[in-house]
Amino acid sequence: MSAEMAGPDLQSTGKSRWLARLSFALAGLAIVILAVFAGLASLAMLAVAVAAAIVSLAAGYVFLSRRGVLRWLALAVFVLVPIAVIVVYAFRSLLWVAIVAAAVWLLAGTTARLALSGHQEDWRMPEHPAQPPARRPYLIMNPKSGDGKVGKFDLQRKAEALGAEVFLLGGPEHVDVAAVARKAVTEGADLLGVAGGDGTQALVAGIAAEHGLPFVVISAGTRNHFALDLGLDREDPATCLAALSDGVELHVDLGVINNQTFVNNASFGAYAEVVETPAYRGDKLETTLNTLPDLLQGHRGAHLHAQAGSTHLDAPQALLVSNNPYGTGDIAGLSRRSRMDRGTLGVVSVKVSSAWQAAGLLRGRNATGLKVLTTEQIKITSDEPRIPVGVDGESILMPTPVTCTVSPGALRVWVPRDRPGIPAPKPPVNWARLRHLAGPARSQANQIQAAD
Repeated sequence: MSAEMAGPDLQSTGKSRWLARLSFALAGLAIVILAVFAGLASLAMLAVAVAAAIVSLAAGYVFLSRRGVLRWLALAVFVLVPIAVIVVYAFRSLLWVAIVAAAVWLLAGTTARLALSGHQEDWRMPEHPAQPPARRPYLIMNPKSGDGKVGKFDLQRKAEALGAEVFLLGGPEHVDVAAVARKAVTEGADLLGVAGGDGTQALVAGIAAEHGLPFVVISAGTRNHFALDLGLDREDPATCLAALSDGVELHVDLGVINNQTFVNNASFGAYAEVVETPAYRGDKLETTLNTLPDLLQGHRGAHLHAQAGSTHLDAPQALLVSNNPYGTGDIAGLSRRSRMDRGTLGVVSVKVSSAWQAAGLLRGRNATGLKVLTTEQIKITSDEPRIPVGVDGESILMPTPVTCTVSPGALRVWVPRDRPGIPAPKPPVNWARLRHLAGPARSQANQIQAAD
């Protein structure tokens, strides 16, 4: 190891070592607080808290999977159980003890993550020069997306001032966005970009990747999850235009589902079935509550099977396939991807058939009904010839089997040099690894490697 590399690593290790030791000290302090101020009652406090968490999660499952009186009884239990725990603690004059101990334990977890984050591999995507400069950039903008962000932030005028040609998606008739992008390429466009939702971003990104052209993301959609993971400013989409004049290039993977690109994820099972329901857009909450019972009890929806490498997933109720995995094993696709250049798909499979299994989700990745893995390809089959799939939030009926793959580094994304960026991902708390990190300084690298 060179001297340049050794110095910062040793400094980082020293800081992480003391943070690891502090986390153990705080964890011990939380236990001491319970033991000193609650005595033997501390065991009962822990038992009540665990039981309440299990009952609440089970009640939540019953609420989602049943109708009628049972559903509303489950909702009442879900709401009242935490209140009952607070009342019990307060009645025994232990509420303050529980609050202080929980706060100290939370602080222990925070310092543990800080200690472990110092030993994460580089979580930033490498930046490359955005060269040569685009001479004929072509941007497609959807004025309706994101409640009118294109007009609100004057994106068309600002883009044209930078030399870009802008195509506005307007009018009542359907516009084939992919055809518009292809036509622009044949007419000499040397950069493509989109101001709109993730679904439109994916369509045009596929065309850009096919022709090896750079691609610009303008965060004018509603969710803008792709823009979020690229570290772009979602509050002011006009800042994304700086990629045309002072940008850097990221080499980003693209997900591919039956020859269609996706930038975020493809979802199967309960989520896709709900979104595919005609009434969903009119009343999302009521439609979801009315549809979930039949889906969770197996009375509705296709029976799915999936093969991801050597792993077989039988009859998952919900299956999420993402373009690179989301952080911390996120089962809903709501967290962030710090890197989208690992050349892998993230897969999350959920199969819960009882309230007991729902309560078991408290175990996280070790839960019986939950599988979290990565793969380069996954094949989904069904007893139905066509199944609904949510591709970047849009429901599509696809013929089975459905195959998802990843195209590594396929997309050249230009982003502004000066952008908000993304925070360092929070590593899971691994107490065995933390224990080795908190040990003596000598041979620590070998200890950490052994813990992994």
